[in-house]
Amino acid sequence: MTTKTILIADDEPSILDVCRRYLEREGYTILMAGDGEEALMKWRHQHPDLVILDLMMPKVDGWQVCETIRKADETPILMLTAKSEDYDLLFGLTIGANDYMSKPFNPQELVLRVGSIFRLIDSHKHAPELKEHEWMEAGGIVLNRATREVTVDGKAVNLTVKEFDLLHLLVTHPKQVFSRSQLLRLVWDTSYDGDTTTVTVHLRRLREKIEKDASHPTKLHTVWGIGYKFDTGDAE
Repeated sequence: MTTKTILIADDEPSILDVCRRYLEREGYTILMAGDGEEALMKWRHQHPDLVILDLMMPKVDGWQVCETIRKADETPILMLTAKSEDYDLLFGLTIGANDYMSKPFNPQELVLRVGSIFRLIDSHKHAPELKEHEWMEAGGIVLNRATREVTVDGKAVNLTVKEFDLLHLLVTHPKQVFSRSQLLRLVWDTSYDGDTTTVTVHLRRLREKIEKDASHPTKLHTVWGIGYKFDTGDAE
């Protein structure tokens, strides 16, 4: 099995060292960068399999690095941030990051997140009819990001633009609970701060299209008092 290479970009030496030690124990080859400019240089020349990217870095910040990478290819990106605001925590997802973690974080959780990203990517390589970066599958739902097509248990489902964006966000972060205000910022407008009823309406429509029984959903779950999350629908 080929060893996967991970680029860690952070201007805090202690963060770099901790991430490196924990990930090297798992057998990964580690590259390190202390600023965004160095991160882009190493990404271009050494083609890592994953980039762990701090948001607040000198020379070029993490958002710019993420956007530059995403314009070129689908290298997985896990963003690190010390920010506590919802906008700062989740904005990276809207520009192409695969996942994010808030500082301070448990290094072992980082290892688990990295493993989860690689497992998801590896599972897609067994579908020759679709390119790896174009699609994902979870709980019988297949989403093709390039064509914006969706199938549920092999049957095509017609979604509106916002329904697809909402479903894609939830499916790509299984079991993660999103508040209604977070979903509004991510799917509708990052600066929007209005009535969350539109989220409720879109979730109800999505359930009608992808659930076998919309009144007893097994995939799109309501977390009472908070918001929503996606689960595969498989029995525990």
